Amino acid sequence: MTQTRKTLDYALEKEIWNKGKIPVGVDEAGRGPLAGPVVAAAVILPRGCKIEGLKDSKQLPPKRRENLFRHIQNTAIAISTGIVEAEEIDELNILKATIIAMERAIKSLEIQPLFVLIDGNIKTSIKIPQKAVIKGDSIYPSIAAASIVAKVTRDSLMDYYHSVYPQYNFIKNKGYPTKEHIDALRRFGPCPIHRKTFKWVL
Repeated sequence: MTQTRKTLDYALEKEIWNKGKIPVGVDEAGRGPLAGPVVAAAVILPRGCKIEGLKDSKQLPPKRRENLFRHIQNTAIAISTGIVEAEEIDELNILKATIIAMERAIKSLEIQPLFVLIDGNIKTSIKIPQKAVIKGDSIYPSIAAASIVAKVTRDSLMDYYHSVYPQYNFIKNKGYPTKEHIDALRRFGPCPIHRKTFKWVL
């Protein structure tokens, strides 16, 4: 049985800083939904920064996640997001779209990093040293921060889309394939932000 890591590992980011390099954490939200964008976030935290309660966004209740999001905004050296909308996801496929979202986030940073820490097992094509870490959002602080920024940003977009397409209840399901969402798809058909190449939407 896999145990959830209780504390983040600050040693690697400290080591990267000590080598004179600026580390950035990168994570995404929205690979699995049937609707809406995939959003990646890139976060550079100050050297030695420790944010109380910081952890993988999936382990946090919404209110706590939003509070940490604001704290990260006030604390980080640099934050950016990269967004790939549903139409582009259908053209590319979700894996390529995720990589592009990550690259957009990294390239949009006001300060360019010298080392990239990515949650998962994929890397970008950006010519910077990179380390992809499965469950990195529960290990490294900058990735955990990026996971929160990506999740809160995407959720706010889906809340907006709910106001445009209320019949799908995006404010609740955030585009994920809940029974209610699938039933709405069968009743109303897909809307412009549905991913037409995904199962249940086809």
